[in-house]
Amino acid sequence: MAGKKPPVTRPGLDVLLGQTSSKGVAPGAQRLPVTALRPGAGQPRREFDEGRLEELAVSIRERGLLQPLLVRPVGDGHEIVAGERRWRAAQLAGLTEVPVIVRTDLSDADARVLALLENLQREDLNTVDEVDAKLDVAAAVLGLGRDEARGRLMQLLREPDGEEHQALDAAFRSLRETWRSFTKNKLRILNWPPAVLQAVRAGLPYRLGQLIVKAPEEHHAALVAFAQANRSEEAVAAEVSRLLTTTPPPRPAAARVGQMLSSARWRSRLSGEDEKALDRWLAKAPAFIKDQLE
Repeated sequence: MAGKKPPVTRPGLDVLLGQTSSKGVAPGAQRLPVTALRPGAGQPRREFDEGRLEELAVSIRERGLLQPLLVRPVGDGHEIVAGERRWRAAQLAGLTEVPVIVRTDLSDADARVLALLENLQREDLNTVDEVDAKLDVAAAVLGLGRDEARGRLMQLLREPDGEEHQALDAAFRSLRETWRSFTKNKLRILNWPPAVLQAVRAGLPYRLGQLIVKAPEEHHAALVAFAQANRSEEAVAAEVSRLLTTTPPPRPAAARVGQMLSSARWRSRLSGEDEKALDRWLAKAPAFIKDQLE
């Protein structure tokens, strides 16, 4: 592909985060005040479960913070590259300092990829955030924007293995899913209507979202509410099936346009500019339509 950046191979988290010692703190770690740290711009997680943060805070009170945060100097402080959840829980636990590994050599792109990988490996993101994060990883590996990366991933499924395939294999090796499986099975979630995407992001199980998107879009809000009332997967599937059998199919667009154009009431509401725009649109109609209008 002309103008496409070459794929980038990233080191693994074990290299970037460092190995823990017998005391649980990585060699080379230092301590910084929690107030000297700020969340990284590359954090893929949009929501933090307060209950799970408190559980982690309890563990930190009992055992300390064993895994240091990965940070980098930014401005007059330090940005968290990996470990924002631990930083938040440490504050809940009453810690004033946390162990960190400071990396001065990370670019914005490197920091973004590491934040994505750390969250994807260590935490259960909701499915929408997971898909967003994995797509961003693939985009970084391919040297493309998000939209371009979506199309390129689909193309790569049909192409013989090459350097891009190998780079993606390496990047996804620790993510419990191959990039091929991700592209075939989960990438399409980004095409779901916003109401369903938001519900999944807020905690609706992915499997229920898959069922809901099969129904006409005008029923999605009601189905989301139905599913969120602790309904089983079987109950949601039955409700979707009922709607599919009782909802009449939408009228063809041609029939709706014909009815609209034949309505004197509708035409009477058109402004002069609207009428001119309509005439211009009809002038571009196929010949068989123009013949019927003459």
